[in-house]
Amino acid sequence: MNEERKIEAEEVDGVAAPPKARVADVVETFERKRDYLEGFLSQKPAALTGTEPGGDLYEAVIDALKEIYDPEIPVNIYDLGLIYNVEISPDHHARVLMTLTTPHCPVAESMPGEVELRVGAVPGIGDAEVELVWDPPWDPQKMSDEAKLELGML
Repeated sequence: MNEERKIEAEEVDGVAAPPKARVADVVETFERKRDYLEGFLSQKPAALTGTEPGGDLYEAVIDALKEIYDPEIPVNIYDLGLIYNVEISPDHHARVLMTLTTPHCPVAESMPGEVELRVGAVPGIGDAEVELVWDPPWDPQKMSDEAKLELGML
C-alpha cells in the first residue's frame, strides 16, 4: 500500500487579474421600494394659530404665569409645577388648571385670583378661567430642573 502520490505543478510567468465588478454591469432585477419619508419630509409644518404650545398667544400666557411667584418659595408657579394645564380656545379664552403646594397654603384664596388676573391681562386673551384642583396632589417631582437647581435640589 505504499502508493506514491504525485502532485503536478505548472510554472507560469503571471496570472491575469480577475475582472473588477462594475455597477454598470449589474442588471437591476428588483423594483425600488417606496421611500416612505419622502412625502413626510417634503411637507411644510402647519402654521401655528397661536393657541397651541409654541404659538405666540400660548407662550405669552406661559410668560405671564412665570411672573407669578410663590410667596414662600422663590420660584415662579410655572416652574414650581403648580400649573397642570393651559388651554386656549379658538376664540382666545384661556383655561388654567392649577394646584397649590398644600391645601393649607396661605395664598389658597388669593393665588387663583391673581393667576386669573395675570392671564386675563395678556393681550389677545378674551377671558381667563382658573380651576384649582387637588388631585393629583403636588409633589416636588413636578418642579422643572431650573426650579430644583434654584432650590438646591439638583
